[in-house]
Amino acid sequence: MAAAERPDARAVGLALAGGGPAGAVYEIGALRAIDEAFEGIDLHRLAIYVGVSAGAFVASCLANAITTSQLCRAIIADEAGEYPFAPEHFLAPAFGAFARSGLRVPGLLMDGVWDVVKDPSEHGLFGSLNRLTWALPVGLLRNDPIRTYLKALFSEGGRSDHFRELSTKLMVVATDLDSATAALFGGEGLDHVHISTAVQASTALPGLYPPVEIDGRHYVDGVLLKTVHASVALDEGAGLVICVNPIVPFDTHRSVEHGMMRRGRLADRGLITVLSQTLRTIVHSRMKVGLASYEHRYAGRDILLFEPQRDDYDMFFGNVFSFANRVEICEHAYKSTRHRLWHDRAGIEPILRRNGIRLRTDVLADRRRDLRSSVGLPTSRDQGRTSVAQLLDETLGDLESLL
Repeated sequence: MAAAERPDARAVGLALAGGGPAGAVYEIGALRAIDEAFEGIDLHRLAIYVGVSAGAFVASCLANAITTSQLCRAIIADEAGEYPFAPEHFLAPAFGAFARSGLRVPGLLMDGVWDVVKDPSEHGLFGSLNRLTWALPVGLLRNDPIRTYLKALFSEGGRSDHFRELSTKLMVVATDLDSATAALFGGEGLDHVHISTAVQASTALPGLYPPVEIDGRHYVDGVLLKTVHASVALDEGAGLVICVNPIVPFDTHRSVEHGMMRRGRLADRGLITVLSQTLRTIVHSRMKVGLASYEHRYAGRDILLFEPQRDDYDMFFGNVFSFANRVEICEHAYKSTRHRLWHDRAGIEPILRRNGIRLRTDVLADRRRDLRSSVGLPTSRDQGRTSVAQLLDETLGDLESLL
């Protein structure tokens, strides 16, 4: 595509994938590294934001002009005036749903027995009792705390919980459960929905969270259809789309070589680890296929993808419930992204140049820089936290790991 035919060289979009609380923390750390290394843009002032699941949580904050520095401070600082990022917002048990489901059991049981009594040849006992599965709650966790948190966050400082009031374009992707089609909240026909409600719907991973009802329809996690949805930003005219994807399958071989694992057998770590690896593999392979197709569909556009290495032990096994580990994941994402930018600068710089952006190699070459200094916080890990508070936090983190 000739230069004159290219989209606006300064139309830059950001597409963020899902990944749960750990994925959101990773994205925030990675985005901080990108933000300070790219001269010519601010990540809280881009043309278009697209978010899926946990990525929708982060994207909605950036679209509301919350800076990457503020997002990092919400993770690593404990200060008045900050909205601390707590994974508990994502992981509130749905005790009420379990109670309501339990109340349905007697009626469903009686209906099943009555079917057998009326027509034993047509309704076997076990077949009739299958309806008891209807009593299972549709989500183990509550997702309304996500909406409540964002609603409060967007009610201050000139921010807004309304798509139409934003100074930029924000698209939150969810899946319409009954039609299995993508729903683009913030797009035509769905821009009247509150941003906090759209994010709640986009993060509703089936099995973990209940579907979110909006205007009589039920919506679930947008990752069911695609991982990143970078095409949404490209369709809006972005010449460059920066993508961050925290979901990658884990390769144990190098972790064994580096002494992080005694042997590379994920099956030894139980069902959750096996399911996590399976989901990551499916999601990541689908994303690669999608991005490959963009080369032909969007010829002349640019995509920069940032994600963890496949042997990234800390990202795969990190305990995001511990304050200390949340900080470590954010710092790890920051450092690993800086390393990627420096190591691949020869290929990244031309892409940035043709989109009006300069890569600040002076910032990347500064080996003393860490996440805390980047956001204006003391570099000492213990400064500002009492020894008692630190000890309590580490103890709770260890307890969460054991559980």
